[in-house]
Amino acid sequence: MRKKIKSSLFAKVFIITSMMLFGLSLLVFGLLAWLMPQTYSNKLNALLDEQTQGFLSELENVALTDSGGLFDQFARNMEIYSMELYDGNGVFISLPSAQVSSEYGEMNIAVSEEVDSGEDGPVLSGHYYFSFADSEERYMLLVYGKAGQIAELQQAFLRVFPLLSVVILLVSLMVSWIYSRMITKPVLEISRVSEQMSDLHLEWQVDGQRTDELGTLGKSLNRLSRNLQAALADLQKTNAELEADIEREKALEQAQIDFFAAASHELKTPITIIKGQLEGMLLGIGAYKDRDKYLLRSLGVTQTLESMVYDLLTISRLQASDSGFKTEKFDCIPVVRKYLADTEDLIAGKDLQINCHFPDSVLIDANRILMEKVFSNLIGNAVKYAPPEAAVNITVQERQGNRLFSIENTGTHIPEEAIPKLFEAFYRVDTSRSRRTGGSGLGLYIVQKILQQHNSRCDVRNTEAGVEFFFVLPKSA
Repeated sequence: MRKKIKSSLFAKVFIITSMMLFGLSLLVFGLLAWLMPQTYSNKLNALLDEQTQGFLSELENVALTDSGGLFDQFARNMEIYSMELYDGNGVFISLPSAQVSSEYGEMNIAVSEEVDSGEDGPVLSGHYYFSFADSEERYMLLVYGKAGQIAELQQAFLRVFPLLSVVILLVSLMVSWIYSRMITKPVLEISRVSEQMSDLHLEWQVDGQRTDELGTLGKSLNRLSRNLQAALADLQKTNAELEADIEREKALEQAQIDFFAAASHELKTPITIIKGQLEGMLLGIGAYKDRDKYLLRSLGVTQTLESMVYDLLTISRLQASDSGFKTEKFDCIPVVRKYLADTEDLIAGKDLQINCHFPDSVLIDANRILMEKVFSNLIGNAVKYAPPEAAVNITVQERQGNRLFSIENTGTHIPEEAIPKLFEAFYRVDTSRSRRTGGSGLGLYIVQKILQQHNSRCDVRNTEAGVEFFFVLPKSA
């Protein structure tokens, strides 16, 4: 029970408040029980003194033998209990009136006993000095007042004390419960909220209707909850983006590892061929004695190796040129026509039909050198892999303010399962044909990297007539 009370703020506030209210009420009751009789006693003393002073003023104007009537009249006062008269030597003398003397003579003894025993309650008394008109001797008058009402008042306080104590206790408990409930409710709610905050449960609201300090604290907690929710959401979003960046970096790192592994393998093949041919020619083994024939073959392999090195250098520059990437507005049609002119012998040798569907001038905002590489690779692939007497269709058209470029070669198709892999490094649909034509397997990979830097991408599809490569170049790279 004690442990439960110690752990409960409501119980501690309730008990302490009840004890304070009950103790304070008893203190107030005790002060009243002590002060009210004292106040009433002082009032009776003042009244007795006032009446006695008036009585003495009358006695000083008469002789002792003529003062009996005054004593009889004063004795009938409701506040007078008894009187005693003493001469200048302190000797008790009888009161001048026979009636008063006999009556107060009996009372004198009773008064002394009552004062000593205190059975009938306290007795107020006062002594006064005066002289009669016929004598200069100083007399002392001892006057006793009735104090029974003071005793009755004290007894009344004692009689109501048990009942009043019960009422005070009940009222103290009720007021303490209301007060404790009012004080501890917001504190307990804030305590509950703080426990939820420690567990990062922020979907709560403290009652903000109060206008005092606790209300201000509740509003501050509500504001803190909203800020924490926003900060936590931002943190989760940032964490998700960071995880995505990490995964992307891991993917790029793995792609680089795979790329260099593939590049090493691809470079190893022509180097091995050149090495074998040179060793054969140097040693004069078999057919290698015809050096001119194999020197010519070695030159072709060297050219392939050189082309592959250039492609690798291009990829390296692409990966390092993000910060220095610059664009300019230029006409791309002359670039296309120049490449067609450079490959005129190959086109004529295969009797290809080149169909150009584009205006005389098409301005684009791009990097000139990189886009020349894109056009040369795409048009070059179409020309190389198109069968004899096939057609190559080059189309440029505007679509929603952007430029759509399309290069299609007829007479051939790419297997559907190979299309997703076309833009991977060193991937070849037909390895033997690619080797024969001198391809490095990096052309389309380079095209895709260049277009990605221009916020675009290259796609490929099989058409009814052949294979189409196409991409959309935005207005601004």
